[in-house]
Order: sequence, then structure tokens, then C-alpha cells
Amino acid sequence: MVSTADRSPAPVSTALPPDLLAHFVVKTARAPEMIEWYRTVLGAEVVHEDEQIAFLTWDDESHRLALVKIPPPVRFLFPLARFKRKVYGVDHLAFTYHSLERLLLNYERLAGLGIEPVWSINHGPTTSLYYEDPDGIRLEFQTENFPTAEETAAFFSSPEFAQNPIGVTFDPSYLLERMRAGAPLESLTRRDAGVRPGTRPRVNRRAITFRTL
Repeated sequence: MVSTADRSPAPVSTALPPDLLAHFVVKTARAPEMIEWYRTVLGAEVVHEDEQIAFLTWDDESHRLALVKIPPPVRFLFPLARFKRKVYGVDHLAFTYHSLERLLLNYERLAGLGIEPVWSINHGPTTSLYYEDPDGIRLEFQTENFPTAEETAAFFSSPEFAQNPIGVTFDPSYLLERMRAGAPLESLTRRDAGVRPGTRPRVNRRAITFRTL
């Protein structure tokens, strides 16, 4: 008789996705600036640092970001490295806030420290603010515009999304003003919710410029 402990797991025929995205690793010649930026933007703490590497975290994971230190002069060998993302490779990493309020309050905090988003856009499924770290790595801070995954999926299949899959640019300070004035949440997640009166937003492909690319 074969015990339960001796049984091998049965083979599977479908993909087994991982449970979590654990961390990302960056080779950088600007380690001090990167550490300070992630401390400021994400509240990161350094859990270990030596001459070769620094490990940072901002939640209950042992580390979310590792910075592999390379000699500072190396960056002069690749003067256009920060622009590579605009044409090739990984474009950005996305982080979700569970409420529009938290997203906008963090925007206000960072703006007060001189850190502004390079792109503010309501994609439809999300309201998103994009930032760039000292090495030009782009982080998207987003909040979901629909209360359920089913409603989000339905929007992806809608004629509105087919007509404009990129979104509408907006002024986050104006959206924050509206939120503080008591505007209903459902009105704040509309694509045009953050368009300040008298201004003309960039829509769909016009929202993509060299700065926002």
C-alpha cells in the first residue's frame, strides 16, 4: 500500500501562475538617488545595504526592490539608456491604490515635494498617474474606476473603449478639488472628470507625446 506521503503530484495540463509578484531588481549607477526617491515616493525602508546591493521594502514582503550598484561613471557609457524604454523593452510597472482618494492624496503629497507625474490620464478602466524614478523607470499609480472585475471586463469590450483605448488626460489637482467639494465618486471616475473647465485634454493617440511615451 502506497502512503499519501509517497504519492507524487499529478501532472497538470494548464498553466499554474504564481501567487504573487515578489520583487524587481534594478542595476543602477545612481543608488543614493534611487534609494532616496523610493523612500520618498513609496515610503520604502532599506532592509540591507552594502557596497554591492541594497534591498528595500514598503510592505510585509522581505524586499520589493533590489538595487544592484554599478560604478557611477558607467552611466556616461550609456547616455541614452533612460530613453530606451520609450521605444523598446519593459514600459512601466503598475501599482494599485484601492481608492481614488488615496491616489490623489499621494499625488498632493508628492507634488508638495516637487515630484510631479509625467502623465495623468484616465484610461477608462483606471485613473492613472505615471512617475519616473532617477533612472527613468516609470511607475504607474492607478485606481480602478469600476467596482467589480466584471464591469471592467465589460468596458474593455465596449464600443467606447474600442474607439479610445488610451484615454483622456486630466488635471489631478482639479480632480482633487472636485473630490474635496463633495462630488459623487461615480462622477469622479468618468473619463472627463478631471478636465478643468476651459482646457482641452489630449484624447486617445494625441495623449501620447515624447514626454508621456
